[in-house]
Amino acid sequence: MEYHEAVDFLFDLRRFQVRPGIESAAALRSELGDPGSDIRFVQVAGSNGKGSTAKLTESVLREAGYSVGLYTSPHLETLNERIQVDGRPITDHAITEFVEQVKPWLIDRAADGEPLTFFEVVTLLGIWYFDQQDVDVAVLEVGLGGEFDATSVIDPIASCVTTISLEHTSVLGDTIEEIAATKAAVAPDDGTPLVTGTTGDALATLRADAGDVLTIGTDGTTDVTVGYDGRVTTTESQISVSIPGDRDTESSGDGTTRFPAPFADGLNCSARLALLGEHQALNAGIATTLAGQVVETFDEDGDDTAATLGTETLRRGLRNAHWPGRFEVLETEPLTVFDGAHNADAIEKVAETLSTFEYDDLHIVFGAMHDKPHAEMIAALPTPTSVITCRPNLDRAEDPAVLARCFETEGIESVTAGEAVADAVSEAETRVGPDDCLLVTGSLFAVGEARSAVTRLDIPKRVDDTATATDVLDGIHATAGDIDSGHEKTVHRTIATRVDDRQAAILREQFAALGGNCVASGVTTPGERHELVLSGTLAEFRALTTQLADCGVGLPTIAADLREQLGLTAESTATATSTEHRPWDDGTAVMGILNVTPDSFYDGGDFFDQDAAIEGARALVDAGADIIDIGGESTRPGAEPVSVAEEIDRVVPVIEAVSELDVAISVDTRKAAVAEAALDAGADIVNDVTGLDDSAMRELVADREVPVILMHSIDAPVVPDKEIDYDDVVEDILAVLNERLILAEKAGIPRERIIVDPGLGFGKTSAESFELLDRLGEFDALGCPVLVGHSRKSMFSKIDSEPDDRRDATVAATALAAERGADIVRVHDVAENRSAVDVVAALDDPDSIGG
Repeated sequence: MEYHEAVDFLFDLRRFQVRPGIESAAALRSELGDPGSDIRFVQVAGSNGKGSTAKLTESVLREAGYSVGLYTSPHLETLNERIQVDGRPITDHAITEFVEQVKPWLIDRAADGEPLTFFEVVTLLGIWYFDQQDVDVAVLEVGLGGEFDATSVIDPIASCVTTISLEHTSVLGDTIEEIAATKAAVAPDDGTPLVTGTTGDALATLRADAGDVLTIGTDGTTDVTVGYDGRVTTTESQISVSIPGDRDTESSGDGTTRFPAPFADGLNCSARLALLGEHQALNAGIATTLAGQVVETFDEDGDDTAATLGTETLRRGLRNAHWPGRFEVLETEPLTVFDGAHNADAIEKVAETLSTFEYDDLHIVFGAMHDKPHAEMIAALPTPTSVITCRPNLDRAEDPAVLARCFETEGIESVTAGEAVADAVSEAETRVGPDDCLLVTGSLFAVGEARSAVTRLDIPKRVDDTATATDVLDGIHATAGDIDSGHEKTVHRTIATRVDDRQAAILREQFAALGGNCVASGVTTPGERHELVLSGTLAEFRALTTQLADCGVGLPTIAADLREQLGLTAESTATATSTEHRPWDDGTAVMGILNVTPDSFYDGGDFFDQDAAIEGARALVDAGADIIDIGGESTRPGAEPVSVAEEIDRVVPVIEAVSELDVAISVDTRKAAVAEAALDAGADIVNDVTGLDDSAMRELVADREVPVILMHSIDAPVVPDKEIDYDDVVEDILAVLNERLILAEKAGIPRERIIVDPGLGFGKTSAESFELLDRLGEFDALGCPVLVGHSRKSMFSKIDSEPDDRRDATVAATALAAERGADIVRVHDVAENRSAVDVVAALDDPDSIGG
């Protein structure tokens, strides 16, 4: 079975209507052999805040050391987003394997008049995948209600009901009490208290139906008190979670402990959130309590696989939870906010949070589903200057004319009934001044389409022969017929990208008419992202982009991006923030490695003595280094962490001693405090192997306005023998780095100050590292300089067996990296690698060598 067949089969299940009950999901789980029997499950139910709470819970548990699965819905751009393990989406080939296994059984069920729905099958796909990946914990977001939801096929060890409002009344009931009763069914069977942020009648019902309940709230009368101290940056807020240590921890009936054991002595945690809005404090309090309940079950079983759930762990976990499309501030000039609020209560939260920002005029792009309370949602919005309604590419989407009439009824004068989301956003951008606000809201589907314009990458492909062309087309899941007919035409200037079905149809027709070639994935489901490959001459691309400029459905933006990627325009979308000359501006720069550690890979101990380190730095400069990268903590497999104070003691004196040399200095650290001390001592660049995972590091780099190296890594230090499941190692890493770049930009770090590093050897096999090296040109899609760190690594183990013997292989790889467009190579042996870089430069410009 091919991927496009598998995903089309899944989406085709959407034609079956939801039927309350878990019998069908349970039957499929049984057919699969009851996967997940050894997994601890957390169930997150509620009307609003489920996704954020699930993500916060997952992030805290990962920070505590567990392997965690996360299941949420709907997705913004791709189905894979719904199912994640340790932050990595499910692979295409795993989806294909699952569908191939269950399709015959599902067909038999449908033939018997008992078909399963899309949500039921995808829920079991998640549980099956979590079992395949052997996760410790899985957090499941409930889709509808609780009692009859497919996620209730499992028995949770911890669960919550975030909030309750009138929703899905045709299925769940017409009153708050009826809806609460269905959600109360997610309570654990073992007496573990149900966690909730509900109040009033909803809370009374939960108490009556679920038994013991732990309440979370802001007024001090609840079991767990949360506080919202407001927005501290454009992307972060400050919250607190408190449990008094002297509170009675015994349940009022059966003597079971009400509070999780990690918080038995109380808790006072103040933390930053990468989420805005007072309601997120409530979600953080619920997530904290759920995480405590999970950790308690491991402790009870004598399982010490995770760290203690202390205050610092909580702070890091809460702060590192990023949840796209939920009051996501994409830009500040103008203020640009994407929020997938899809009911009146959620819209009210958007309005409350938006009120904390200063702006002149408000311009709204609004798209919603036809089964939502449009009038109530629109009434809850702040009064806009202008509105453009739109229609997400989905059958359930409401007619923009109907939405426009609702705004007119509210007295809004400037209302335009648009069509495609992308066109509505483009039109709104022409109306928005630098001090105004653009808000895209009404549906996660609308936000997903708007966000795709930000996340879409146009990836240049090096296609020199038909075999490579076949691989490229197979990589986008083209049909066998399209691969056969298109692979010879693809040996040309080639770009891979991702669009929706409407855009794909126009591109195929127009590019073919111009003599170009466009092959799309075999996926046929409307509304989903479609991968495609465009191949042609520069003249054909120029003609295509000229024609697209007059089209709708978001194609003018795609045309502009293609012109930028192909160099068809003299204009640049980047705005330089500095005129300072960088070492990598004139060709491939050589970065010399100086590890001030006793245990680093290859040179550990060589420069641990301060005098030796200073002398080593001078030798690197004499050998031709453009940059010296000074590190005080090893990230080799199995390396022990180093304290902040010790790492500072190692690197700062060396940086101070060599700061007067004619060379740029980079500090290799993943700790913001170390980076700050190094910059104070004279460092020019921050090299973060965790890819700016720590928001404190992002804040520091933004404040200091220094270049930063953002590396892709799975773990730092590297976990030996850890296998990572990639569909396409290059495109998977590009997707991760792209999201990291968006986080950095939101923190105030412009893209032109960011260098990306694919992270050879960090969670990649030797074969994958070589593929990254071979396809280095594809990283041009990110619009950043590229660093390659390959020096004497184990990827060369089958060429030169030991690190001491890998110099020649490293030099050869340096030449390849430079030829494929590397802007920086990070190496131990500077003189030899300098020669390799200079040879490649001479090939590009023979006159530069003189004589």
